[in-house]
Amino acid sequence: MVKEICKYMLPLLLIFPIAQLTPTTPPPEEVVQPQEVRPLPGKLDTVPTFNSNSPELVLKEGILLSTFPPDGKKVPTAHLNFPFRGRFDIFAHHVARAEPAENLRSLYLGIILHNPSSESVKVNIWQAASYLSQPDAPFIQLPSFSQNLLGKVFAGPGDRVMSDVLRGVRQEIFPAQIEIPPKQSRMLLNLPIPVQGLTPPLNGRSTLIRLQSNGTVYAASLAMFAQMNPDRSERSPTLEEWQNLLNNSDVSGPRDKAPTPLEETGKPRIYGRVAGVAAGSRWRALLVDNPKARYLTIPQAGQAFSYALSSLHGGTLGTGQIQSAPMLVRYPDTAYRAHGNYGIQYNLKLPLYNNTQSPQTVSVSIQTPLKEDQLVKPGLRFFSTPARQVFFRGTVRVRYRNDQNQPQTQFVHLVQKRGQPGEPLVLLKMKPGDRSLVEVDFLYPPDATPPQVLTVSTQAKTR
Repeated sequence: MVKEICKYMLPLLLIFPIAQLTPTTPPPEEVVQPQEVRPLPGKLDTVPTFNSNSPELVLKEGILLSTFPPDGKKVPTAHLNFPFRGRFDIFAHHVARAEPAENLRSLYLGIILHNPSSESVKVNIWQAASYLSQPDAPFIQLPSFSQNLLGKVFAGPGDRVMSDVLRGVRQEIFPAQIEIPPKQSRMLLNLPIPVQGLTPPLNGRSTLIRLQSNGTVYAASLAMFAQMNPDRSERSPTLEEWQNLLNNSDVSGPRDKAPTPLEETGKPRIYGRVAGVAAGSRWRALLVDNPKARYLTIPQAGQAFSYALSSLHGGTLGTGQIQSAPMLVRYPDTAYRAHGNYGIQYNLKLPLYNNTQSPQTVSVSIQTPLKEDQLVKPGLRFFSTPARQVFFRGTVRVRYRNDQNQPQTQFVHLVQKRGQPGEPLVLLKMKPGDRSLVEVDFLYPPDATPPQVLTVSTQAKTR
């Protein structure tokens, strides 16, 4: 049994690493950093996000996620009947594997939009990116901190997709607009996840698309193996073939583990993978001393405070705040909330204020403390030597003014392991009475493991 598990799990980890593995060696020594943890101000917006992440490993053709009405469908329970209108996002994150090993046909991922009305609907594509693990964005070892101004630093397709969308990119494979005639459908995405020539025969694709529709549309993500030409070469499925699968198929498989009900507090907690429509696309926050204040007073010298990022059930770091997006509709065997907030953008503004009579050196950083719900000790727990498992891998944009008061924009790629304190995104030298606005933006990357924190610290005075 163990050999069978290893045979299937190890290759999968090469494509979409699972961060929370059981370590085979004793964990390193814990270090408690005495820093206050605050709930993150602001909230998610109301933009719905089509979130297709279950099953992650797709071995069976079928429906990954459908928000179509169930009327006239062979399997009504596979359709969640959720219309989109105006702004919405589409996120999809799936893996294909040859099963059996000699079956090397590509698995196609199709995303279809349908216009149920009697008038044409125009759908604008604002930003969009879709990448394969192989060859577009293989998982490679990277430093914990890299400058990434040009977007060339990434490891994994989710990492690369989030970096592109953060920069406002619409990949060339996506048109600026799709027009859908009355009562008709159009393919938004029709791309393969090839496995031929790979060792092991395993691959994955991540996709994020931001859209705006001037009318009602329904959406579905679908999985179908490549169709074969007479010469045995592969071809992509046609719109009609996708529509036939949508109308006559059940949900794809194999199904992922069912989630633990949120009200249960025992361990281990299974969060499940997401398949449904989540409420929210962006979290905007102004970090100030209190709701009536206009600034954020820096910590005293040698001290720090933090704000929770992507906090979730069982991992609020003592704040009691759940940031996981609620699900508007979902399949009953999938996650109750969009734990991890994959693809959701955080826009954080910190109007820092040095209220002391001395110059201070202040840093802003992202950190990955050990997950806990209630802080057992007064502070966050880190490891003296970070663990092996990568818990955060993505690009962060930082905007501020330097010592010469010139505006700066930096893109920084972070790789943080479990229990890693992290390095400063920006280091500011603030004169007495100085105010300095720092803006931190990132899209929470797929395959990251929450929670993280955003930390403001003031360096201790040296004698």
